[in-house]
Amino acid sequence: MTGEPGSRQTRPGLVHSLVDRFGHLVRELSKFATVGGIAFLIDFALFNYLTTVRGVEQVTAKTISTVIAASVAFIGNRFWTWRHRKRSNPAREYALFFFFNGVGLGIAVACLAVSRYGLGSIWPGVFQTPLADNIASFIVGTGLGTLFRFWSYRRFVFVEAGTPRVPEEKHDRDHRA
Repeated sequence: MTGEPGSRQTRPGLVHSLVDRFGHLVRELSKFATVGGIAFLIDFALFNYLTTVRGVEQVTAKTISTVIAASVAFIGNRFWTWRHRKRSNPAREYALFFFFNGVGLGIAVACLAVSRYGLGSIWPGVFQTPLADNIASFIVGTGLGTLFRFWSYRRFVFVEAGTPRVPEEKHDRDHRA
């Protein structure tokens, strides 16, 4: 009960009020985190396989692993996380998804590059190790990139259908009771 005309009724109590107000966001965030967790595991496993088993350079391996993980994330987010949202042109969604994912990739790669090549040039024994690469890429880079991706996907890629118009109520001013 917010007292505003046209507002939906809420249950009394702080917890109920918070659930009524932010429950949809918590559900979306939970689904996004689940899809992201699966994509993260793919990214993590593939990155480490490419760098340790196949000998691929770290930044190249991160780029490859992220593109593959992003494809999985797109499918999960489109058809599960934001399935209730209006579907626009699939090519538009896919292009925007990968554009914003590219920015998220840039954030993760930048964190890895700063660690490995920036700080690594000062302390190579500390910052040019597999542990440092994983911390910079997956904890710092993925963490910052994930915050950016959630915001951008929700805001620009999988958009709300829009608020339905409410017909105006006509008042008869000449009517006298």
